Amino acid sequence: MALTDVKVRNAKPAEKQVKLFDYDGLFLLVLPPGRKTPNGGKCWRLKYRFNGKEKLLALGTYPEISLAEARERRDIARKQLANGIDPGEVKKAQKAARIENAANTFEAVTREWHEKFKSQWTENHAGRLMRRLELDVFPLIGTRPIGEIKAPEILGVLRRIEMRSLETAHRVRIACGQVCRYAVATGRAERNPVEDIRGALPPVKNKHFSAPTDPKDVAPLLRAMDGFTGSFVVKCAMQLSPLLFVRPGELRHAEWQEIDFEAEQWNIPGEKMKMREPHIVPLSRQALEIFKALHPLTGTGKYVFPCHRSPLRCMSENAVNAGLRRLGFEKSEITGHGFRAMARTILDEVLQVRPDFVEHQLSHAVKDPNGRAYNRTAHLAERRKMMQTWSDYLDGLKGGAKVIPMRKAE
Repeated sequence: MALTDVKVRNAKPAEKQVKLFDYDGLFLLVLPPGRKTPNGGKCWRLKYRFNGKEKLLALGTYPEISLAEARERRDIARKQLANGIDPGEVKKAQKAARIENAANTFEAVTREWHEKFKSQWTENHAGRLMRRLELDVFPLIGTRPIGEIKAPEILGVLRRIEMRSLETAHRVRIACGQVCRYAVATGRAERNPVEDIRGALPPVKNKHFSAPTDPKDVAPLLRAMDGFTGSFVVKCAMQLSPLLFVRPGELRHAEWQEIDFEAEQWNIPGEKMKMREPHIVPLSRQALEIFKALHPLTGTGKYVFPCHRSPLRCMSENAVNAGLRRLGFEKSEITGHGFRAMARTILDEVLQVRPDFVEHQLSHAVKDPNGRAYNRTAHLAERRKMMQTWSDYLDGLKGGAKVIPMRKAE
């Protein structure tokens, strides 16, 4: 007799499994209690023959799949058999497709891309990038197969971010474009949909880090830093910021083993640099004096500028900026990163140093006429001379030397 809902519902587990047959090969398998099924279990099965062999097809479990739903699945399988298709193989193919789709979701591909390329980024950048994607992108399209994502979906994600920060939206767009290009290259997508939304976001107005770029405004800043009465470590970091004009993160992560007093240079390893390339900072006489004055205080530790709470960490990223605020300079006047803009502007427009020398010292990507990037020793002799000239010039400003007017833009 055919099964009924009542008979299926009331079926009790026994010591051995029991089969309750419906018709056309469908039956309910009642499992005995076990380690995985302490209360037993009920599973739908379809017995059928294909190419002369008897086979079983799992159709789901009860009560998740009702008797009526199990019969519908049986009827679909029988239609496949009538068309010469093995329903068991269809199920295997569907399962394989689900596994492949799970491995090819936007989130899965993004995490694979991130893991593959994070060694080329700073640790902070890699972490910040993944947090942006986890916060703004994965909740919306993370589970979608990357090969099926269309341009409007990407744009919808970016529009939501734009409401909070246009700059962040652009950064996420770039990251999504890199992920999609990786997906195309690895065969998970046919094309990059991010290319189709180029120009769909309003452009970001360039922001410049605050800094005095007129020599007459630099002298009071330098004298104020020399008179700083707070932490000596922070004072040295502030004094070195304009002399070396490295990125703030590079300065605070400086280690004593990188400072070569004999060669009079600071050798920054590639993993600490934004461009992931080693960088040489020639040390002027004035810079060396600051390092030597600081060495008795922090030279027994790892970091040149250790955290005041724990010498095992470098000082806070806000230490220099906090020192500048303590001296009375507002964020709109100067930031730790702004010393790079100050040096670049004055070296070019006042001291008339060759721009490529300055760009090399700023650790920007500078290429030769053949398109190859210069190595870290490029123009090193000229850069040593430039760094000493720069330090002497700043000393002159502090001492009240006559200020050379800036060249007017032609």
